Amino acid sequence: MKKPSRLDVSHAKSKAYYVFSFAVVVIFAILFAFPLYWIITGAFKTKSDILSTTPVWWPSEWVGDNFAKLMNSRSVPLFELTIGRFKIAGPTIPAAIRWLLNTVVMAVASMLLTCLTAAMAGYVLAKKRFWGRGILFSLVVCAMALPKQVILIPLLREMSALKLYNTIWAVIIPIVGWPFGVFLLKQFSESIPTEMVEACRIDGAGEWRTFTDVMLPMIKPGVGACAIFTFINSWNDYFMQLIMLTSNKNLTISLGIATMQAENSTDFGLLMAGSALASVPIIIVFLIFQKYFTKGITMGAVKG
Repeated sequence: MKKPSRLDVSHAKSKAYYVFSFAVVVIFAILFAFPLYWIITGAFKTKSDILSTTPVWWPSEWVGDNFAKLMNSRSVPLFELTIGRFKIAGPTIPAAIRWLLNTVVMAVASMLLTCLTAAMAGYVLAKKRFWGRGILFSLVVCAMALPKQVILIPLLREMSALKLYNTIWAVIIPIVGWPFGVFLLKQFSESIPTEMVEACRIDGAGEWRTFTDVMLPMIKPGVGACAIFTFINSWNDYFMQLIMLTSNKNLTISLGIATMQAENSTDFGLLMAGSALASVPIIIVFLIFQKYFTKGITMGAVKG
């Protein structure tokens, strides 16, 4: 009998490792995707299916009652503008739509402002030499370990002093100075050769043009990763939203759904309908930035 060669043994091991890895990835993918599947299908289940003692894996009847209840429970103006003594209100829409728009505006504004400020700060810390640069970066790193709950009361007093309490800006501004974004983009900026910055300066380009035309396109994967992290962090920051927002018209989708629950009962169909509605923007943003997200994570892991 012919003895298998070393190449055949290596090929068999490689194939077994591939099959094992693929099976593990499939199992983890199912585990991570199952909650989303349960929420989406639960949003279309009847009350009896949701409250059944045995799990109903697939709706026995697809209904839209949960979404109808979500949309018809409350109504608020689409927008409100105050000009001097005059107050202009837009058309009345379901409160859930206004809450979703509030959340999208909050998350998108936080994402754009954070990416812009973090990219500029990362560029300065990586490529500029000035007194106190190391101390400043050390403070940024230390701030990453500081829980947000520790500075919540100062942030609340600051927003009140600025007359921004109970507005969307009260949850946008505290996120803009996110230390992790500065740290991430500083690491990416360090990978850009300094000679390119010096060449731009020799050609007569100013600081802003050097940043926008050279640095920003080259750190695009890091900006994409920062965008996803910031968007998800802003969207899921329930505690900050709970403290800063109080009026019905300014609530986010998570806060709004929480206020629709009765004291001694829980409408799980309503919760799942709201959760399904709230998950759509997150999925869209991830699909748009997933290429930059995965590339940013792998590149950021080897920066030092």
